[in-house]
Amino acid sequence: MDWEFNSNRLYAWEFNLTRVYVYVSDTYAETLWPYCQRFSNNSQLFFTDEEVIAIYLFGVTEGHFQVKKIYEHTKKYLWKFFPFLPSYTAFVMRLNRFDSLMPALVKQILHDFGYVFDTTGSVCRLIDSMPVIMADARRSSRAKVASEEIAEKGYCSSKGIWYYGVKIHILGIERKGTLPLPEYIGVTGAEAHDLPVFKQIAPLLSGKKVYADKAYADAMLKQELIENLNTDLMTPVKLKKGQEKHFLPDKLFSTAVCRVRQPIESLFSWLQEKTGIEIASKVRSFNGLMVHIFGKLAAALLMLAFNS
Repeated sequence: MDWEFNSNRLYAWEFNLTRVYVYVSDTYAETLWPYCQRFSNNSQLFFTDEEVIAIYLFGVTEGHFQVKKIYEHTKKYLWKFFPFLPSYTAFVMRLNRFDSLMPALVKQILHDFGYVFDTTGSVCRLIDSMPVIMADARRSSRAKVASEEIAEKGYCSSKGIWYYGVKIHILGIERKGTLPLPEYIGVTGAEAHDLPVFKQIAPLLSGKKVYADKAYADAMLKQELIENLNTDLMTPVKLKKGQEKHFLPDKLFSTAVCRVRQPIESLFSWLQEKTGIEIASKVRSFNGLMVHIFGKLAAALLMLAFNS
């Protein structure tokens, strides 16, 4: 393996582990500790919250997408760094306590590394959603995990599949020649339509151009956004009832819109490749689902920030 910073004699993975741990430790001390504060005689732990978070994030960045794989890799290869690593059951219990902390960590990363991503002056926004599959079509009718909180059965038209789980909605800031930067992130049940979700954040997009797919096409909403917020909602043209094919101007316009919004699809593909975020079949609770989603988003954002 290539050396990283030869003067310090660090392997690349050691350097990555160090900077993940240092960032997590500093951020935890400054802003994250209220999300998991303890009020008991056991508040002083040999194995700290910072270590739990850093192990998970580092494991994801190293390509281990399941908690058990992350734990086994840590126990086998990183025991010198984490000598007080608890049992696997205890580690999972500690990790699942961070269901509220992980979304806050995602927000903090975007704030801390804003200068690296450099979105100054960008007025274009790209929006879409991706599935997080907790059970495939065969088991979707029987699945019950997190059903009282958010998860449900739904259909993903882009993949042509029924599944049980949730959707991640991302509105990203366009960055020329690279992946868009998430600005708003939301999680809904799998059955939720994309358009009502967009309507919730539309008032925050004054003066912007938003590129979306046909699911967001709504003539009345487009008119309201133009008149009240000076916001352009650009979507491919839908065929009218009885119309068999697009007229040439509509076809050219739709092609142009698709080209502009293609990076948001690339972002979802990159997230899946780097974190395995779409597959949550091993998740067994709502807390675990939130850690799975926002923990992997946090790891992905750190990869983007550290490699920029």
